[in-house]
Amino acid sequence: MESITQTHVLRFKPGEDLKRCIQLWAKEKQIKAAVVVTCVGSLSQSNLRYANQQTGVSLNGFFEILALSGTISASAVHLHISIADEKGITRGGHLLDGNIIYTTAEIALAVLPEIEFVREKDPTYGYNELKVQKANQ
Repeated sequence: MESITQTHVLRFKPGEDLKRCIQLWAKEKQIKAAVVVTCVGSLSQSNLRYANQQTGVSLNGFFEILALSGTISASAVHLHISIADEKGITRGGHLLDGNIIYTTAEIALAVLPEIEFVREKDPTYGYNELKVQKANQ
């Protein structure tokens, strides 16, 4: 499904929770569909859920945000992040609450006004998965 985009560039500040900031922005703006274009910054705490795990792993330290990707709507966000610690050791996974910004998080988002992201239970594994539909104008 094709769509025109509207680009938004945001900066989140030290001490803020990266995922919660994105969720709050999407709710305040009543976003129906958006994707992450890019994100750079740093974290003082990370909380990631690795592949096929039920719980997250929290780490304290200093981490560079190498990449952030995912889908965003006012009702749900699905985000994955890659980070590197002070030794360059890289980790990545599903972004959970508890990723605390250290110095900054500069993020560009593309809003897709002609479509809407909804989540529906997929019978394969029982997770709520993405469904793309035309936005109710």
